[in-house]
Amino acid sequence: MNILDNHIHSHFSMDSKEDMENIIKRAINLGVKHLTFTDHLEYEDNKFTLDLNKYVESIYKYKEKYKKDINLLTGIEIGYESNIKNEIEDIINKYPFDFVLCSTHSINSKKIYKDDFFKGLSQKESYNKYYQSIIDTTKEFKNFDIYGHLDYIIRYGNYETKALYDDYKDIIDEVLKSIISIGKGIEINTSGYRYNLDNVHPSIDVLKRYKELGGEILTIGSDAHKAVDICSGFDKAYEILDYLGFKYVCLFENRKCKFIKVEKDIIHSA
Repeated sequence: MNILDNHIHSHFSMDSKEDMENIIKRAINLGVKHLTFTDHLEYEDNKFTLDLNKYVESIYKYKEKYKKDINLLTGIEIGYESNIKNEIEDIINKYPFDFVLCSTHSINSKKIYKDDFFKGLSQKESYNKYYQSIIDTTKEFKNFDIYGHLDYIIRYGNYETKALYDDYKDIIDEVLKSIISIGKGIEINTSGYRYNLDNVHPSIDVLKRYKELGGEILTIGSDAHKAVDICSGFDKAYEILDYLGFKYVCLFENRKCKFIKVEKDIIHSA
C-alpha cells in the first residue's frame, strides 16, 4: 500500500498542467491514504504565482467530495528568497496549511534551473553558494516544516560530474545541523530517478549523515507534476530507509508532525 505522498503538484503550479481531480483519482486507485498538495508559491514579475484562494478552495472541495476514500491535505512549496520573507510569512499565517515545504529554487533572483545562476562560478563556487543560502535561510526563516530536495542543485549546471557528499561534506553537515537545530526536517524526494540521477534527493550519503546527526523528521514525496508519477520510486525509497535504519516517515496535519511506522506492507511501487 502506498500510504502517503507528501509532495504533489497540480495545474495550480506554473510547471504542471495536471488537473487536481485526476491526481486524486489516481492516488485513490493506488491505495494512497494521505495525499498532500504542495503547489509552488514562487515570486516572479513582482507577484506570486499561486492563486491561493482558488487553490485552497479546490482542495477543500475535493477533500469533502472524497473524504471516504482519501485524506487530502493542504500544503505549499515555498520558493524562499530573503527579500520576500515578510510577504511569505503573511501568506503562511493567513491560510490553513497543513504542511509547509521550504525549497531553494532561486538565489538573489537568479534561478538555479537556468544557466544565469551558474555564470561566472565554478562548480565548487556554485554548490557552496547554494548550500550556504540554505544555512542562511534557516537562520532567518523558521515558519516551515520540511526543507525540500536538499541537493536539488545537482540537477543543473551541465557539469560532467555530479557532486558527491564527500566533496561538500563540511558545508552539507552544517546545512543538516542547522535544520535539525531548529526542529525541522528534510524530505526523501524520489524525483531524482525521473531526472536520470539514479538516486533520491538528497542522496543516500546525505540521508545517512542526517540520521547520524540525530535527524528524525523525514517525509517522503514523489514531487509529481503528473498524475502518473504519484508515488513513483517509492519502492526504492523505502528500501533506502530500511537500509539506513529509519523506522518512521512523517505526515503533517495542521502543521503538526505525525510519525508513521514504516511497515513492510507499505513498501510498494506505483
